[in-house]
Amino acid sequence: MRILITGGAGFIGSHLCERLIGDGYDVWCVDNLITGSSSNLTPLTTHPRFRFIQHDISKPLELPDPIDCVLHFASPASPPDYLKYPIQTLKAGSLGTLNSLGIAKAKRAKFLLASTSEVYGDPQVHPQPESYWGHVNPVGPRGVYDEAKRFAEALTMAYHREHGIDTRIVRIFNTYGPRMRLEDGRAIPAFISQALRRQPLTVFGNGRQIRSFCYVADLVEGIIRLMGVECTEPINLGNPEEFTILDLAKRILEVTQSRSQIVFRELPQDDPKQRCPDIAKAKRLLRWQPQVGFDEGLRKTIPWFAQQLNVAHAGAGRTGDP
Repeated sequence: MRILITGGAGFIGSHLCERLIGDGYDVWCVDNLITGSSSNLTPLTTHPRFRFIQHDISKPLELPDPIDCVLHFASPASPPDYLKYPIQTLKAGSLGTLNSLGIAKAKRAKFLLASTSEVYGDPQVHPQPESYWGHVNPVGPRGVYDEAKRFAEALTMAYHREHGIDTRIVRIFNTYGPRMRLEDGRAIPAFISQALRRQPLTVFGNGRQIRSFCYVADLVEGIIRLMGVECTEPINLGNPEEFTILDLAKRILEVTQSRSQIVFRELPQDDPKQRCPDIAKAKRLLRWQPQVGFDEGLRKTIPWFAQQLNVAHAGAGRTGDP
């Protein structure tokens, strides 16, 4: 089978590419590299079953060869990214989803949309089941991402109902692991980078916001399982183990053995107070639940950030050399 992954050079997309190549599939990766990185694909670039296409999926893409599955992961995903690229984010969720569904329709391929827990907004129900419709500010700064994904879900279901496309929708909750960028802006990469740099850890608000974090290998396993079952309605994937942001910062200080201090800053607009998945549906339909504990996941993740910091430091040193 040949699988097309849009956004395949991103954090989650690159892990999916690697897993699917390892499972024996042909993988075509499409990415415009606006937030993804070609370095994430370095282990695959010479593989005979892997192909990289640099392209913005919000623009039409002609592919003459057969495609069996389309996995649409293209979009800026962290708050700093979609605040920096608001129009591109909206285009990825609208035009990008439309073009990806068009490919699936033309090729008679299965389609999976990577949606997000952000469709729940600042939820008034906790934890969040798939039946919850959300509490979203459509005109706030985060609305460019939230509403792009909500539209993408509606478009996916329309193609399923109107054209009979075999679709899947995965609502991805906070995920972490190697290949996240140093300046990603989300809590775990921010705290790890600050701790390793011996800088103060920046906690927004009072730190009592509730989050949960899923290790990337667990998420990828859930996505693979979802592709193999009949489930056209959205399904949550994430780890229901909860932390406050303040507890998360303290945990990372302990694991990194950092003496950095914790400082508090003003809470950004529309930042959700609580975010945790109800994964009963995934347990029932996919027989899936996270296997990697948080401390184990951190031990797998921190060396990646340490390596990136060393590379960045070495590069800065070379720049200053005579």
